Amino acid sequence: MTRQRLSRRRLRFCLYAFIGVFVVFAARLFQIQALDMGAYAAKAVEAGTARVAVPAPRGEILDRNGQPLAASVHGRNLTADPYLTAPHAPEIAAILRDKLGDRIDYFDTIDKLRKQVYNPQTKEMVPARFVYVAKGLPGDEASEVLTALEEYPGIFSEKIGLRTYPGGRLGANLVGFVDADGKGRAGLEQAQDKRLTGIDGENTYEVSPLGVRIPMADTTVRQMVPGSDVVSTIDRDLQWYADQRVAAGVREASADWGLAITMDVRTGEIVQMSQAPSFDLGDPRDRKGTWVKNLSVERPYEPGSVLKTITMAALADQGKIRPESPIVVPKGIKVDQYRIGDYWKHGVLHLTAAGVIAKSSNLGTIVAARQMTKRSHWEYLRKFGFGQYTGVGLAGETAGLLRDINTSPWAASHRATIAFGQGISVNAVQIVRAVGAIANGGVLVTPTVVDAYRLPDGRQIDAPEGETRRAVSPEAAAIVRRMMEQVPRSDGGTAPAAQIAGYRVAGKTGTAWRVSPETGKYIRGQNTVSFIGFAPADKPRFITYVVLDKPHRNAGGGSAAAPVFHDIMAMALERFGVVPSGSKSPKLDLDW
Repeated sequence: MTRQRLSRRRLRFCLYAFIGVFVVFAARLFQIQALDMGAYAAKAVEAGTARVAVPAPRGEILDRNGQPLAASVHGRNLTADPYLTAPHAPEIAAILRDKLGDRIDYFDTIDKLRKQVYNPQTKEMVPARFVYVAKGLPGDEASEVLTALEEYPGIFSEKIGLRTYPGGRLGANLVGFVDADGKGRAGLEQAQDKRLTGIDGENTYEVSPLGVRIPMADTTVRQMVPGSDVVSTIDRDLQWYADQRVAAGVREASADWGLAITMDVRTGEIVQMSQAPSFDLGDPRDRKGTWVKNLSVERPYEPGSVLKTITMAALADQGKIRPESPIVVPKGIKVDQYRIGDYWKHGVLHLTAAGVIAKSSNLGTIVAARQMTKRSHWEYLRKFGFGQYTGVGLAGETAGLLRDINTSPWAASHRATIAFGQGISVNAVQIVRAVGAIANGGVLVTPTVVDAYRLPDGRQIDAPEGETRRAVSPEAAAIVRRMMEQVPRSDGGTAPAAQIAGYRVAGKTGTAWRVSPETGKYIRGQNTVSFIGFAPADKPRFITYVVLDKPHRNAGGGSAAAPVFHDIMAMALERFGVVPSGSKSPKLDLDW
């Protein structure tokens, strides 16, 4: 009896255990087939599906005539499956090194070809299944490498859009470049990145468990959308010439750096923006130096005497001066315990307002500026756009520094130095915009480097227009233009080298003490020199600004910067077919 009871208990226990197991399996089966059916179906589809990205080509950057400054071509990245390449890593790395040179590191490549990753399931290190061994290769070069590696399994390639720069160094700081991930990192490439970047497409198709595409199976295609082209305002030939001329000017003056900008005063279109030193867009190794920055918008500096034109425009707009207005210039001025003088020693001078500009007298400008209040002076500087962004549309722009008179009242010495361009910091495009307003009848226009966009469907749309506002009256602008025409004269002006045969030229030299970035104090004996001018002065079309930083001790705006201005402006007038002036520049009295 006892033995029968034990047998029955064992049978009953086994039956209950069997029923329990059955219930668990039934519940799990119900969960899989009913509750989680969609998720598991999706996983099944995913396991039997392959996706292939279709890269969208990046839009081109063109000059105003449709010539490419930046373009995209088909390229390839080389990839490897370390599971397959590990046994032959040294041989594969040697071939890659032979074909690609110092673009890859031999030992680093071996490590990639043998790369291992941690497998949490087996808790062991196992070979990786994907690594990049070389990126951004032209299509023909990648094909040559793959052919050389045919006998070794595990090396593959993927299509990419490869960025090329036909001009090399041409306009490098303005054009900018893209990084290894295809993102714009400087210049127009960065500022217009959203416009230039397209939307990648994707092909999805069914594959067998071995990864082979199944013929006649369903295929889904998501069309890629190419990026839009950016049509710049730059003239490629003028840009090339200006790049060379600025580089030569920097060498001749032994300067640290130099820049030049040419703008159409009527529209604000910048047709040339150059600097030296620069860098080679075609060499990725050259993109990490100091000179990648666009100095025209990113480098703040004190402008010096070119700002005297703005002081005179403010006075003329208030009816306080005319070209023949007499100004008694003392031999020196002491303001707030600071002694201020001119760049040449003299006694008391009797100059006209035109003479003050022609001879670039700091003292004469201070005397003239005292006819307006500090607030009025500050308000006119704001009207001309100082202490504000220009709207040129380039990344990294500095707004400069103009002390706000409402929160930081001007001392008498501060007001005096600002009158002749010290104690205020600017960027070069701000100066071009401000003096360009004088050339443009007193109307300030927003500088621009983008003319239009070409959409993927072939349509072209104009870029949005910037702000236009009046800074001074047409009469005030005309007064200062006549005064500026005395600067290039050989009989009393400071920049006869700026004269251009057949054209009336108006301009202004500039010399400013450099400020130490470490101490914030002026460095005696180190200057920033410049020349700004427009032509034809009787009907202004273009304005060109040239800046040379820290040239040799005897260099000045008239001797070092004006010759560079002459050559670039002469080229611009010729390129755009600007007719010569119909009359000679009027001669004004410089003394009284």
